[in-house]
Amino acid sequence: MNKLGRGHRDKVQQFMTITGASEKVALQALKSSDWHLDGAFDIFYSQPHAKSFTDTRHLEELYNRYKDPYTDMIMADGITTLCNDLQVDPQDIVMLVVSWHMKAATMCEFSKQEFVGGLQSLGIDSLEKFREKIPFMRSELKDDQKFKEIYNFAFGWAKEKGQKSLALDTAIGMWQLLFEEKQWPLVEHWCQFLQARHNKAISRDTWSQLLEFARSVDPTLSNYDAEGAWPYLIDEFVEYLTENGIIQTGRMKEWL
Repeated sequence: MNKLGRGHRDKVQQFMTITGASEKVALQALKSSDWHLDGAFDIFYSQPHAKSFTDTRHLEELYNRYKDPYTDMIMADGITTLCNDLQVDPQDIVMLVVSWHMKAATMCEFSKQEFVGGLQSLGIDSLEKFREKIPFMRSELKDDQKFKEIYNFAFGWAKEKGQKSLALDTAIGMWQLLFEEKQWPLVEHWCQFLQARHNKAISRDTWSQLLEFARSVDPTLSNYDAEGAWPYLIDEFVEYLTENGIIQTGRMKEWL
């Protein structure tokens, strides 16, 4: 490592600290990613060997720290304690990314398998490593493919158990959280439209199609195809925008 420049040495050290990997593994991952840390993390955590860097005894201790006293699950109080330990607001979107990594079935709950398995896949076996991994998980939201996976995961995670659709208030809260990250200019108008015109639960199809709409249709609707196969709710939203003068012949009002 002495032959490396200071910048590369610092990245190797940072990679080893966060992942617990050896210098050799760190060098291989960083060289493979052209010395981009995020890419190196992706390479490392996609490999089965990542689990070998976690201590199962420490994972058990972590789980027991947050486990509910009355059931073999981590519930809302335990997650609040975890957030306090991580110095992260429980409403921070990074906790959705954490839940995505854990493949959590339900909001505000982690089974032991979800919690331990998720931390193993991330190479985490201590609070210190967990805190150090937060910036990496936050950075995953900037990756379009991962954002799409996290977005689609959020539907099943946030809906009530046994329900096929997502309650409107919950859907609106999730959209505001997710699209704050992607900065879709029409998100508040979409939420206002739903409350004024729809006021019903949101289907999985509408949920998934809205992301495609936000990604592919210009906010001025200049490339919107009225003959496209959008859900009826999105077509009604476009009508709402034009009827209310929010969109005017291919441009948005300046205050939008």
